Amino acid sequence: MKKLMTLISVLALTAGTAMAEDIKVGVSPGEHAEIMEEVAKVAKPMGLDIKVIEFSDYVVPNQALADGDIEANSFQHKPYLDNQIKDRGFKLVPVGTTITTPMGLYSNKVKSPAELKDGDTVGIPNDPTNGGRALLVLQDFGLIKLADGTGLTPTVLDVTENPKNLKFQELDAAQLPRSLADLDAAMINTNYAIAAGLNPKTDTIAMEKADNPYVNIIVVREGDETAPWVKTLVSAYHSDEVKKFIEDKYHGTVLTSW
Repeated sequence: MKKLMTLISVLALTAGTAMAEDIKVGVSPGEHAEIMEEVAKVAKPMGLDIKVIEFSDYVVPNQALADGDIEANSFQHKPYLDNQIKDRGFKLVPVGTTITTPMGLYSNKVKSPAELKDGDTVGIPNDPTNGGRALLVLQDFGLIKLADGTGLTPTVLDVTENPKNLKFQELDAAQLPRSLADLDAAMINTNYAIAAGLNPKTDTIAMEKADNPYVNIIVVREGDETAPWVKTLVSAYHSDEVKKFIEDKYHGTVLTSW
């Protein structure tokens, strides 16, 4: 009887261990990394151990996911994922929404978009989706006009009106905060702004409207969508604890989607 009880205990322990899962989630620096660390705290009692892996650019996290180096990533919006799938053939799918981070126009030289002078240089991200997003925001600010029908991915070649003859310098998104001293202004994604010590609420000279199509997403490989750990990951992210963390830490510069 004693041996039987011992065997039952061992089997129960083994089953409990099997229920716990370890996953790696790729993120970009700044708010995506900070929020996922909070998600990891919430997910742990739910039986999911999350190791947060930071990537310094927007290209590597999808490749790492496709290659099986990580189980999920959380750093991008759907227009960017769609473009990556189109260009690289990744078999990746979104499984949940996360946050919206309005893109901001930053400058060390002027206080508003209207103060930009003839021939000034504006930095924008060099990837098609975020570069296109930057141009659309600059159009909203009244600085340029884009050709009709360009959708969410216009390029500088689609600029049809440019009253100030602005020049556009396309740089890696992570480089833009470090390049502000050499630019007259730059369109910078919130995660890279925060990582560089900029405050999106006080340091921007203009901010993208909150109502935009660039809500961020959690992404996994095709075939993993129905895995139990995916449901746990999304549930942990959409928890009240994580929402409160975001509201308390970012004071409206990062918006939740749930």
